[in-house]
Amino acid sequence: MQKLSPLSVIIDPPGIQFGMPGEIVAVYVVVSNQSSQGAVIDVFFDEASDTLQQWCSSPRERLALGPQQNSELTFEFEIPIDALPGTYDYTLVVDAPEHFPEDTPIQFPRQLKVMLKEHTAVRVNDPTFSLKPATNPRNPAIIKPKEPLQIEVKVDNRSDRVDRFRLTCPDLEDQWYTIRYAATGVEGPGLLSGSSGLELNPNSQERILVQFHPPTDTFAGNYSPTIRLYSANSPNLVLLDLVYIQIPPVHKLNVELITLRGKVSNSSGEYQIKLTNQGNTPRELKISIKSREEEQLFKFKCEPSKIRLLPNKSFNVHLTVNPKPWWRRPLFGAGLPLNFVVVIQDKEEIPLPDKLPEGTLIWNARPWWQFIPIILTILGCLGELAFLVWLLFFKPPTPPKLIYFISDSVNYIQGDEVRLDWQIRNYEQISKIEIDNTGPVPSAPQNFNFDKGIPPKLKEECQTQHRILSCFNYDTGVTQPGDYTFNLQVFARGQDKAATTGNIKVSIKEKPDPTIINFQLDKSQYMSGNAMNLSWQIQNYQQLSQLQVVSKAENGTETVLASYTPNQLKKLCQPGNQTLSCQNVPLNTPEPGQYTFELKAFSSNPGKQPNTQTAQSTINILPKPLKIISFTINGSQEPNIVLQPNQPVTIQWKVEGQDASVQLDPFGNVPLSGSKVLTANQAFPSSIQLLATDKFGNKDSRGFSIKVNNSTPGSGSNGLPVPLTPNVNTNGAPAPLVPLTPNVNNKR
Repeated sequence: MQKLSPLSVIIDPPGIQFGMPGEIVAVYVVVSNQSSQGAVIDVFFDEASDTLQQWCSSPRERLALGPQQNSELTFEFEIPIDALPGTYDYTLVVDAPEHFPEDTPIQFPRQLKVMLKEHTAVRVNDPTFSLKPATNPRNPAIIKPKEPLQIEVKVDNRSDRVDRFRLTCPDLEDQWYTIRYAATGVEGPGLLSGSSGLELNPNSQERILVQFHPPTDTFAGNYSPTIRLYSANSPNLVLLDLVYIQIPPVHKLNVELITLRGKVSNSSGEYQIKLTNQGNTPRELKISIKSREEEQLFKFKCEPSKIRLLPNKSFNVHLTVNPKPWWRRPLFGAGLPLNFVVVIQDKEEIPLPDKLPEGTLIWNARPWWQFIPIILTILGCLGELAFLVWLLFFKPPTPPKLIYFISDSVNYIQGDEVRLDWQIRNYEQISKIEIDNTGPVPSAPQNFNFDKGIPPKLKEECQTQHRILSCFNYDTGVTQPGDYTFNLQVFARGQDKAATTGNIKVSIKEKPDPTIINFQLDKSQYMSGNAMNLSWQIQNYQQLSQLQVVSKAENGTETVLASYTPNQLKKLCQPGNQTLSCQNVPLNTPEPGQYTFELKAFSSNPGKQPNTQTAQSTINILPKPLKIISFTINGSQEPNIVLQPNQPVTIQWKVEGQDASVQLDPFGNVPLSGSKVLTANQAFPSSIQLLATDKFGNKDSRGFSIKVNNSTPGSGSNGLPVPLTPNVNTNGAPAPLVPLTPNVNNKR
C-alpha cells in the first residue's frame, strides 16, 4: 500500500506561463499539512534557476503550519524590459527537512516562456504553440555537422472551429529549414506529410516538425531565428517565438603544393600553394617555407604572404624559390636537391594540419665548359698557398662589420611589436652585441655575449653562413606610443670600443581614444522615482575602459549616477565596426531639482582625460505630489462624527509624498501611515486634524469635528473616570501577535 504524503501542494497555473518583457508574472502555491503534527516548510527555487531567482524579489519563503492547516504563497517574476525571448526552465522545491525528512524535498519542474514584444496578447480561445526542446540564450540547441536539428512545434487549437495553421521562419532563407505538417486522412494520427498546412479540429492538438539544416558555407556562431504561426481564422493574430541555435566551429584546412618549375640552372623555382578552407570559420594565415636541411641554401618569396580565407573558399599563393649563394651550385652530377617544407601560421592560433606539404628544388650542376676556371685555379694554387699562409699566420684579424640594421616597418600602431633584422660580417670576431633604444619608454640595454658562440637568447633569431651572422625578427618588446631610436653596437674581441654601430628611427602611434558623437535623453522633465531613458553613440569604443553618467545640480554638485564597463555595454548596446550605439538605457532619477547630465568616456590609454558630452538641455526632476490618500475615524470620512461614551475609536491615515512630515493634532507628529486606537470619554478632543507638509512647501490637510454623548459621562462600568488610552500601530512599530489561522487567500 502506497504511503500518503504528509504535504499537499497545488500550483496555479499548472502549465507553462507566458509573459512579455516588462510584465509581472505571478505563481500561486497552496501548501497543506495533512499530517497530525505541526511543521516548518520551506518553499524556494533551486540553485540552477539563477535567472528566475534574479527576477523574483523573494525567491524563498517559509511557512509554519499546524496539523490539517494550509496557506498560500505568491511568487512574482518581474521580467526585465531587456530580457531575451525564450523558454526558461526552473524548479520549485517544497522542503521540510526537520519534520518530514523522508518525504521531502518535493520538486516541481516548471517553465516560463518570455515572448517577443511584437507577440499579440493571447486570449482564452486563441490558438497557442510551444517548442520542444525549449531553448534560451543560455541553453541553445547545438547543430552538429551534417546532422539536421529537429524542433517539434506543438499547436493547440483552443477555439470551437476548425482552423488551418501555417508555420514560417521569416528570418531565414528557404534552404536553411524544412517544415513538415501532420498528415490528415487515412494515414492516421501522428503521421507526417509534406503538405502546406495543418488542419486541426476544435480543442485538439497536433505537432509540426521543423528541421534546421544550414548551408555548408554558414559561419560558426549563435543564431536566433523567429518562428511565426499563422491562423486562417485569425489572420491578424501574431504568434511568435525564438529558437536559439549554436553552430560549433569546425577547423579544417587543406594545403596542397603544386610544382610549376622544380629544376633550375640560373632561374628561380616556381610553385603554387593551394589553400582550401573546409571549415566554417574565417582563417587569417601567414605562409612561408623553411629548409628541411641544417643549412638553408635558398631565398623565397610568397605572393601574398598573408591571406584571409573564408569558409569553403580556396586561394592560390605563388611561391618563388631562388637558390643562393651562387658558389654552392654543384660542379657535376645530378644536381643539388634543396628540400623545404611549407610553414603556415594562424593569427588566431587555430589548429593547423598535422602534416604540411614538402617540396624539392633541384639545382642543376654547372655545364662542362665551366671547368676551365677550375683548371686555371689549380694552376694558381701554388701562388695562393703562399697568400693563404700569410692570411692565416701573419694577417691581422678583420674586425666585424655591420652590413645592415633595419626594422620591418617605420610606422606602428600602439600594441604592434617592433622587430629588428641585421647582418654582421666576420662574426667570429664578435665579443658582444648591445641593443638599446631612446624614446618615451626607454628599455634597459640588452647585452649578448658571443664568447661561446651565439647566445641562447638569439638561437631562434640568428644563424651563421659564410662568416656572416644573420638575425631576423628580434622582438624589442617596445609597444608604447612615441618616437624611438634603436641603436646596435658590435664589439670586437679584445676591444672596449664598438667596432661598428647602426641606428633606426621608428614611430609608434597611439590608438584613437573613444569619442562621444551623440548623447540625449528621451524627455526634458521627469517625475522623481521614475526611470529616464538615455541614448548615446561612441566612436572607437574598443579603447573604452569605463563609461559614466554624471548629473550636475544647480549648485555645481556632481554625482555619478551610473558606471558601465565594456562587458556591461555589450549587453546593453549594439556594437558595430567602429561605433557603439546604445538606445533607451534605463536609469533611475536623482533627487528633485534641475540638472545637466554629462556622459564621460574614459580611454584605456593611460594618462588620457575622459571625453565628455552634455545632454541637449537642463532636465527638471519634479518631486512626487503630496497627497493625503485616506483619513478615517472608525472607517468613516464624514466630517462630523458623534461617539458614545467608552466607545472604541480607531483613527487611520495614509499620506504619500517625498520628504513629507505629518502632524496629527492634538497628538503631535506621526509617521506617513498608521493608526491610533482610543476610547471616547470626557477628555476626548472635540476636533482632530491631519496636516501633511513636505520640504518643497506643499501642504494638505483634513479634519473631523467630534461630539461625545453625555448619557454616562466620564465613567466606566465601575463608576470611575475612564482615561484616554492610545494604542499606536504604525509601520515603524511591531504589530501584536495574532494566532495562526488557516486561510487560503486567492489573489487572482
